[in-house]
Amino acid sequence: MENTNIPTDRELPSTAKLIKSTAIAAATAAVLLVTVVMPAEYGIDPTGIGNIIGLKKMGEIRVSLAKEEAQQQTEAKPAQQEAIAQPDNSVIDTKPKQGEANAIAAPAPTQLAAGMLSHETQVTLAPNEGKEVKLDMSKGNKVQYTWVSSGGKVNYDVHADSKKLKIDYHKYSKGAEQNKTGELVAAFDGSHGWFWRNRTSSPVTITLKTKGEYTEIIQK
Repeated sequence: MENTNIPTDRELPSTAKLIKSTAIAAATAAVLLVTVVMPAEYGIDPTGIGNIIGLKKMGEIRVSLAKEEAQQQTEAKPAQQEAIAQPDNSVIDTKPKQGEANAIAAPAPTQLAAGMLSHETQVTLAPNEGKEVKLDMSKGNKVQYTWVSSGGKVNYDVHADSKKLKIDYHKYSKGAEQNKTGELVAAFDGSHGWFWRNRTSSPVTITLKTKGEYTEIIQK
């Protein structure tokens, strides 16, 4: 029978060393939680490091989009419940009863108010490529928007034009960001929206969410 080398007590890690290793691992996990996970997932940045490295903005956008989605689902539930409660009659008596005025059929319940639209649009940009997304809006119409780039900052230009009014370019704002949230108010009847250009060395995908008073969305 071959002899098996059995480690002596000196070769085994001591209880103190095991406790120390466990404490170091727990401390490392806590640091990562506070500096990386909390800013990136929830927009909470107790140390300020997440804001410096850009993780806090990512978390704030994620939380904002989650709240918006939850709100849309909450608004949709009453309409769904009302639709379920209504009987499915194959024959509808449209003749008014005696003493009643002619009734006007109520419109079917919708998730958004009349004249409101909501979209989620994605555009992918190769290095140095530019693309545009425009909304057809009337003067004074308002749209809430949020967009985020998957690969760092991109150049953006928020502007408008109108063939009817012979306006080629009307500037709202421009700059270089990884994400942006705000409200777009139409200065006149025409096309209003965003142009992005990718100045990085890798492809990026931009996700745009819009909700408000517009009749059409066009991607160029």
